[in-house]
Amino acid sequence: MFVYTNFVITVASLLSSLLQVYLWVVIISAVMSWIEPNPYNPIVRIIYSMTEPVFDWVRRRLPVFFGGLDFSPMIVMIAIWFVQAYFIPTFARLAISGFN
Repeated sequence: MFVYTNFVITVASLLSSLLQVYLWVVIISAVMSWIEPNPYNPIVRIIYSMTEPVFDWVRRRLPVFFGGLDFSPMIVMIAIWFVQAYFIPTFARLAISGFN
């Protein structure tokens, strides 16, 4: 049973790390929207291709435009923080307790 526990804890840790990296990508994307970078730059294209599908999904489900401001990056960041603070520790504690 300890093999499953270690596996689940490793998956939780990996998911937490990936969410932290994605959080920084969202922050970079939000900052880039203020400075109007070159859209042909490969780094800019990668960042936008990683964030725009999620932002569009949020925009379609929530009215996050207020006075010309787009709050979808903020909604995504709050969702990432919630997952990191609640779901991942709960998932890891379930693994430690043996899924009882």
